[in-house]
Amino acid sequence: MSAFDQYEIIDEAFLGLVLSNVKLRQLSRNHFWTEGPVWFPAHNCLLFSDIPAARIYRWLPDGSVSVFRDQSHYANGHTRDPEGRLLSCQHGTRSLTRTEHDGTITTLASAFAGKPLNSPNDVVVKSDGTIWFTDPTYGILSDYEGYKTTPDQPARNVFRLQPDTGEITSVAAGFTQPNGLAFSPDESRLYVAESGASHNAQTPRVIQVFDVADDGTLANERDFAKIDPGLPDGMRVDTHGNVWTSAEDGVHCFSPEGKLLGKILVPETVSNLTFGGARNNMMFITATTSVYSLHVNTTSANGR
Repeated sequence: MSAFDQYEIIDEAFLGLVLSNVKLRQLSRNHFWTEGPVWFPAHNCLLFSDIPAARIYRWLPDGSVSVFRDQSHYANGHTRDPEGRLLSCQHGTRSLTRTEHDGTITTLASAFAGKPLNSPNDVVVKSDGTIWFTDPTYGILSDYEGYKTTPDQPARNVFRLQPDTGEITSVAAGFTQPNGLAFSPDESRLYVAESGASHNAQTPRVIQVFDVADDGTLANERDFAKIDPGLPDGMRVDTHGNVWTSAEDGVHCFSPEGKLLGKILVPETVSNLTFGGARNNMMFITATTSVYSLHVNTTSANGR
């Protein structure tokens, strides 16, 4: 049996992005719902969330898995900032936080226009230091991934945070449930997952793309790709501008033009992914109850 059996090749270009002599590896299992993978080169480790368990776990290349944070406040998505600090979207506190180098936690955002945020979901950092995050209502819909309550925000926003001033700006507000987000390699585009079909079947299962202006405003919103089966959640962009996104049957890879090139087939519904490892060519995949990894023939666009 060929290792290519774990892929669905749709375009020959996908053959140059994957490897025929590697296998999908299960790194951790028996979780409730894994999310938010982030690689820390300085510590040679992967952190990931189990949202309902309210824990953040740490995986090391020796195969060990341990609890990094036992009370994560139902943390979902994570990333690193330019100084190597952990940024986390916390459902329970309805906030975006930063873990400082000494272990203390700083709240970066918890309200907009004088009202509590919904439940920050995923986060990315632009090269100018601004922090961009999505704010759907998943963490307040039930007591499973947060605390059930009525939304205070009139919209489900994509926000931009200026960390030196704390100023928060809504850059997009037309989503049913905005989810994962990622910049193109030159940061001229912002991709945002519309995952509202999770609770509203009429919502298109698409990744939207915006043009990013020099002043940080967004324009020219349009459909980039449709996800089938499943719906889009977390995503990453590689150095070639390809968009790798979660789906029901695995990880789907789209060209910069939005053409589906191929799929990495995963035995559980995928929630998110990231690049990491010693050479930044290992893909880490969070998928329902497990975390998987697979070496690929490409690297992330921004090293995160």
